[in-house]
Amino acid sequence: MLIRVRRETIYRYAEPQKAAMQKLALTPRNYDGQRVLGWRIDVDHDCRLRACEDAFGNIAHSLWVEGPLEALTILVEGEVETFDTAGVVRGAVERFPPQLYLRETPQTEIEPTLRDFARAATATASDALSKLHALVKALHEAVLFDPSAPEPKGAAADALARRNGGGADLAHVFVACSRALDLPSRFVSGYALRAERAAEHCWAESLVGGLGWVGFDPAEGASPDESYVRVAVALDHLGAAPIRAARYGGGEETMEVRVLVARGQSQFQSQA
Repeated sequence: MLIRVRRETIYRYAEPQKAAMQKLALTPRNYDGQRVLGWRIDVDHDCRLRACEDAFGNIAHSLWVEGPLEALTILVEGEVETFDTAGVVRGAVERFPPQLYLRETPQTEIEPTLRDFARAATATASDALSKLHALVKALHEAVLFDPSAPEPKGAAADALARRNGGGADLAHVFVACSRALDLPSRFVSGYALRAERAAEHCWAESLVGGLGWVGFDPAEGASPDESYVRVAVALDHLGAAPIRAARYGGGEETMEVRVLVARGQSQFQSQA
């Protein structure tokens, strides 16, 4: 499947800013499940934009813009050819041993409620893959997916208690529950093409013996297919966030994100 992505991020400042500094995790890279045909980043001000790899092997960019700034727009767009691998991730860059992905973070802290949920959901499963499929199904049924909430609203245990959350929330719950089962798991950010919406999305990957890393999307209750574009992985949303920003100046800041994802001639747009 050929997927076109366009993401425009607009910052507006109540007072002119002296400078802005950002880390961008906005560029996908090739693996067996996708091939990047073209990708670019544009900034509407003169800036210093340096490409690098972060600790997890994601393509990252550091951005420095000098002011005075009243607004700042960052545009990324490109085309990716995707393939259905039944969720199995092969050919991706791996920088750390799997044991690292058992590490808890503040967003994925394994509270007793998460451990109990994971054990109950997988009680009848006998192997790792069966446990993970049982867990993603149980989580999909237990927590209502809210596509209008791109940012996590607290830690994984909070989302499970609310029984409601966005893609990042559900991914955090899945990651924490999987780690509670001693299964290395990580957070994934990217895009998913859907008829009713098109926006950034988050899911998880877990390590399965004999298969390697396998993707699981609790928002859908299934593994990713060719309608997904994989961008970044990390221990949690904080590490895989599309943009982490800092600025030098006072006053309030507003941010608007416009995402367009298209297949062929069909275009769907959502705003957050």
